[in-house]
Amino acid sequence: MFELTRDRKKQLLTFCKKTKINFKDLNLLNKAFCHRSITNENKNLTNNERLEFLGDSVLGMVTAAYLYNHLENKEGDLAKIKSAVVSEKALAPVARRFDIPSLLIMSHGEEISGGRHKNAILADCMEAVIGAYYLDSGYKAAEKFVLEFIIDEIKDVIENGIGSEDYKSVLQEKYQKLTKKLPVYELISKTGPDHKQLFTVQVKLDNKIYGPASAYSKKEAEQLAAKIALKDL
Repeated sequence: MFELTRDRKKQLLTFCKKTKINFKDLNLLNKAFCHRSITNENKNLTNNERLEFLGDSVLGMVTAAYLYNHLENKEGDLAKIKSAVVSEKALAPVARRFDIPSLLIMSHGEEISGGRHKNAILADCMEAVIGAYYLDSGYKAAEKFVLEFIIDEIKDVIENGIGSEDYKSVLQEKYQKLTKKLPVYELISKTGPDHKQLFTVQVKLDNKIYGPASAYSKKEAEQLAAKIALKDL
C-alpha cells in the first residue's frame, strides 16, 4: 500500500469535506483510488477492485431500497430507473464533481492513454469509495453518502422519462411542442491535449442560455447542457 504523505492526507481530507463524509481510516480511502493498472507495475501494491465489487452491491441496495420506499411504480419501471442511475454514464459525472480524477492512482501507461478521464474508471472508483466507506463507517453512513447524489439522479430520470438518458432528444421534443423551434448548441471552448480535450458547451432556447456544461466529448457536454435546460423547462 502507498505511504500516506502529508500532501496526500490533505488531498483525502479535502475530498472528505467536499463529499460530506468522515473516514476513520484514510488508508482505506486511499486504497479506493488505486486503479488495477498500478498492480501491473508493482505486485506488492493492492488495487480497488475488491472495494469496487463491494461498493457496487451497497450502491444497488441503497438505490433499490429508496425506490421501493418512495415510489409506487411497478417492478419493471423500478428496475429501469435503478439501471439508469447506477450506470457508468450517471456515476462518472458525479465522480468529476467530487474531483476524483485528480485523486486516482494508476500506472504510467494508463495515465498517458487518458485513463484518468475514462468514464468506466471513474464510475468504478465511485463504487470503490462507497465500498470503502461501508467498511470504515457502516451501512447507515454509506447509505447517507449515496443518497446525497443518487436522489437527484432518480428525480432527473423520472422527470425526463423513465430509463431515458438522451437529454438532447427529450429537450428537443419538449421545446418543439412549446415553440416549434429547435435548441441551438454552442461550443464555447475546447481545451487540453488531443487525447483528453475538455469541451464546454451551452444551449440556447430563444434568448435564454443554459450552461455552460463541460465534458471530455462534445456529445456528452451537449447532453449535460440539455439536462440543465430540462430542469428549468
